[in-house]
Amino acid sequence: MNNKPVLLVGAGPMAVEYAKVLMALNVEIIVVGRGQKSANEFRNKTGISAVTGGLEQWLLANQTMPDNAIVAVGEEAIGSVARSLVLKGCKYILVEKPGGKDVADILAVQEAAKKHNSSVYVAYNRRFYSAVLAAKKIIEADGGVVSFNFEFTEWSHIVKDLQKAEGVKKNWFLHNSTHVIDLAFYLGGWPQKFSCYTSGSADWHPPGMAFAGAGVTVRGALFSYQANWEAPGRWGVEILTRNNRLIFRPLEKLLVQKIGSVAIEEWPLDNKFDLDFKAGLYLQVRDFLSGNNDVLCGLDEQCNNLSVYKRIGNY
Repeated sequence: MNNKPVLLVGAGPMAVEYAKVLMALNVEIIVVGRGQKSANEFRNKTGISAVTGGLEQWLLANQTMPDNAIVAVGEEAIGSVARSLVLKGCKYILVEKPGGKDVADILAVQEAAKKHNSSVYVAYNRRFYSAVLAAKKIIEADGGVVSFNFEFTEWSHIVKDLQKAEGVKKNWFLHNSTHVIDLAFYLGGWPQKFSCYTSGSADWHPPGMAFAGAGVTVRGALFSYQANWEAPGRWGVEILTRNNRLIFRPLEKLLVQKIGSVAIEEWPLDNKFDLDFKAGLYLQVRDFLSGNNDVLCGLDEQCNNLSVYKRIGNY
């Protein structure tokens, strides 16, 4: 594994979770935040001092750029921070999902990364859940996914009152719901043909409040989805093979229904890392620093997937 220093941009709650993993991996961390308040809270929770003043000020004061950086700033600043790192020569960057504040911002990061030969990855940590790793083994043993369905209902009664930067909640589907959608299509294959329907609207999310659709993936699996942000619900994914129904509800757990039975049983998991750290984060960061890109969502992959997200989310 690459044990060179890692530049961690951000000092908020998500940065704290990354710092816990990096410390466990015995990696030197350079933390750059903005305000003193978040820096103090970061130090209280991790024991590490964060440089304040923001990334641009740090870049002006430092001539040496680490090869590896993790971007864990507010949603509105992900893209601009990633581009600043690319322009300063950082070669390997892990950015919080979805990779920018909106579609145009994500595409701008991709353009900069290609121009300056940087490898950028989007942190869809649910791909690394112990439940998902176990499910992949079952899927392989069963000969692949036959069909699947998923739900990405958001709790609008809570989201509408969240204090977020301008434009973030208007792209809430992209910022939050794609965690579920990425996981579902990662396991079952990305759409080849599909139909989408939306209804409703809200001031904080004009594109829609209810979503439904269906199609077929590049692997030949049929899929369907639904979400109603104005009704009760929760995230969930169900993967069907010829022998098993694999249920992720909540996503951190794997429930299995075997063919010929109505019983649904919890699958035993080797989930130490998911319990000791924010679920999925340890293996994601380890793969990133090791250069193992088999599971990580590359920025080019994310940009290809944007066409799917735009249709499902009605953007």
